Amino acid sequence: MSRFLITLGIVILAIGLLWPYLGRMGLGRLPGDIVIERENMTLYFPLMTCLLLSVLLSLVLWIVNR
Repeated sequence: MSRFLITLGIVILAIGLLWPYLGRMGLGRLPGDIVIERENMTLYFPLMTCLLLSVLLSLVLWIVNR
């Protein structure tokens, strides 16, 4: 369990440090992300971004557990 938490912390730290660069690459504005704009509100649901991050995180955890 401690190995998992340490790995998760390192991944979160890496994403936090790379966030400005990831934003420039278009992460968060991928095709498949849902944006609904109305007069008084904007609803943004990053569906494709969540799927991509889930696959990447699954891959990292699979490699760590090997």
